[in-house]
Amino acid sequence: MTDARLADLEARVRGDLARIAHPHAEWLKPRTAPDGSKALDVLIIGAGQSGIAAAFCLKRNRVDNVLVIDKAPYGREGPWVTYARMKTLRSPKDFTGPDLDIPSLTYQSWHEARYGQAHWQALELISRHDWNDYLLFVRRVTGVEVLNDTALVGLDDDGGLVRATVEGPGGRRGLFARKVVLATGQESTGRWWMPEFVSALPATLRAHAADPIDFEALKGKVVAVLGAGASAFDNAAVALEQGAGEVHLFCRRAEVQVVQPYRYITFRGFLKHLGDLDDVWRWRFMARVLSLREGFPQATYDRCGRHPNFVLHTDAAWTGARVAAGRPVVTTPHGEFTADFLICGTGIAMDYEARPELSGFAGNILTWADRYDPPAEERDDRLAAFPYLSAEYAFMERSPGLTPWIANVHLFTIASTMSFGPSGSSINAMTTAIPKLVEGVTRGLFADDIEAHWQAFQAYDVAQAKVGVTVKGLGPAAE
Repeated sequence: MTDARLADLEARVRGDLARIAHPHAEWLKPRTAPDGSKALDVLIIGAGQSGIAAAFCLKRNRVDNVLVIDKAPYGREGPWVTYARMKTLRSPKDFTGPDLDIPSLTYQSWHEARYGQAHWQALELISRHDWNDYLLFVRRVTGVEVLNDTALVGLDDDGGLVRATVEGPGGRRGLFARKVVLATGQESTGRWWMPEFVSALPATLRAHAADPIDFEALKGKVVAVLGAGASAFDNAAVALEQGAGEVHLFCRRAEVQVVQPYRYITFRGFLKHLGDLDDVWRWRFMARVLSLREGFPQATYDRCGRHPNFVLHTDAAWTGARVAAGRPVVTTPHGEFTADFLICGTGIAMDYEARPELSGFAGNILTWADRYDPPAEERDDRLAAFPYLSAEYAFMERSPGLTPWIANVHLFTIASTMSFGPSGSSINAMTTAIPKLVEGVTRGLFADDIEAHWQAFQAYDVAQAKVGVTVKGLGPAAE
């Protein structure tokens, strides 16, 4: 029955998309790549929720020559079944996103087709595994073409096109595209970060929250988690559920962050128009949001708090670490703490050189530090390293003229946040951010082809009517 309902929904989605497909006319001018192949109009890196939604939106704008690649195997794109360790999404279940305002394509429609309307009514939050399955449904029903197991390893200019060097089952090769969209998630412009004194410890004694972690091996052990954001609590919870002897979570603040600032800014005006404001207001809002980090909901805390062997330490930043008798020992303002294993829920650091696909132009990426000098009370060196993006979500040059082609590389990830607010990292921002991104991409494609469009317009001679009678001009009236 479930399969039949999903098949019916799939047919309904395709029917709805066909009904709103206007205009049907193709408008892009084909380009030949230096190797003689047909160049892609857009290459998207990353087949998670952002990459799939961007490709779908491009198709709705009749940009059909699009390819999405992802380094992960099918079904493991994005964080949902890899390093995401919460049980459910934190967003309310009725937030829309990849559907791009197509009712039959919403998560609710998919959930009701799979589980029934009563199940939807009783649902509190969406399972991350269900969300992953839903994204695969969106990918299939919208016809987005994805090449899995294929990693991007470099970007360069080649004959006026962007040459993407990729590596996959067939080895290393080049793909040519007019535009490239990086939908590469959290670590898109850097690396997962932990304090250097922790990363200097043997890998057997520590991990980042985004790493594959053998939680079974932590059974009966003392685990110390650095950070008090949602992902840090998620990792602490999994360790507790897998039988860790003790789990201690260390928060540098005197009080944990329980307010989720993203909830306030989830309204249409902010989501659509923050990027239109001047730098003063963009910096003021987003520096405040990102300095608070991500708050956690009650269910996330309760998942840890229900265990008597969970301890929360506040005002307890880690200032050092060493190994003693084969165990990691961290230093805090209240003394040393000895554990068996350390987990750092400490986010990412901007490090363009760390990304092979960016390394060719990393030194010429314009950042917020290059463009805006905030008041002393608003300074934040970590956020100043974020890229300063154009109105099209594209990279800009620090030294104009050195790498002008990077204007064809669009960034739609968490690193877009300083320029546009919630965008490439938020489900609830998709219905506004994805069209804005795609509008920037298509604007560039159209402008690049304008001469060809002018010539085609001048040559256009398709008659829309046939005149079947002879029409004679009338001379002066007879006198």
